[in-house]
Amino acid sequence: MPARDILLALLVQAIWGLNIVVAKAGVEALPPLFFTTLRFALVAALVLPFFRIPWHAMKGLALLSFTFGTLHFGLLFTGLSGMGAAAAAIVIQLGPPFAVLLGVLMFKEKLGPKRIVGTVLAFSGVVLLAGEPTVPSLVPLVLMVFAAFGWALSNVVVKRLPEVNPVLMTGWLSAMAVPQVGLLSLLLEDGQIPALISADWRGWGAIVYTAAGASIVAHSLWYGLVRRHEMGQVAPFGLLAPVIGIVAAVLLLGEPLTWQKLAGGTITMVGVAIIQLRWARLKRRPPEEVGSPT
Repeated sequence: MPARDILLALLVQAIWGLNIVVAKAGVEALPPLFFTTLRFALVAALVLPFFRIPWHAMKGLALLSFTFGTLHFGLLFTGLSGMGAAAAAIVIQLGPPFAVLLGVLMFKEKLGPKRIVGTVLAFSGVVLLAGEPTVPSLVPLVLMVFAAFGWALSNVVVKRLPEVNPVLMTGWLSAMAVPQVGLLSLLLEDGQIPALISADWRGWGAIVYTAAGASIVAHSLWYGLVRRHEMGQVAPFGLLAPVIGIVAAVLLLGEPLTWQKLAGGTITMVGVAIIQLRWARLKRRPPEEVGSPT
């Protein structure tokens, strides 16, 4: 890869890695589902005016708005509000292992020994996080696990989706997720308007960063890299984002670097690396059509 594209790949991973820390600030300032709603609304507002309506793919995009918008991001930000950002950055990496299992169940893919080992390691590492000081209960941990499953499920939807510009796909699934997540916020949360009025620059900045930076800019750059290079050259960079997220949570948020994070994070990332690099060696695009899990 040219030096320019290497720098772009590193920039994308830095944006995605910091995203979990920025989102943590956002869900501390605003109710998590309300924060998710505002994020989707901003993405839609920034994207849709520049594209035509993809009528041929609207049914699939509607389904994707639920699996990726409501299920993945709704649960991700809700779980993040109840646990540390570093632990969340580890748990959400279960997306690729879930994708492996869904591939076996739905597409009859063969589960070779390397992917079996990778999947077992990934889940084993997350188990170690149970009881970690920044994970006060199993509820946010379980929510984050289901958020990872929502990411994997979304990639099944994308595989069957007619060809759509990736940025346009992000814009339309965001637009259709707004009423879904907004209704859930109305039913399950309170104090949205007072929180919005009292939000400082960190709350508003988190909305802008997660929508414009992590969703639009980073995804656009990443899809460009995927188009220009073989997956074997690009995929390994994807392993940097959770590491950056963990380091940023420790340095910027002051979260403790416990033995559970070190051991669990290392085991999980080794497992995910085995899965991702195996996809790359097979020259198959790993299930990242909807971008980063965060």
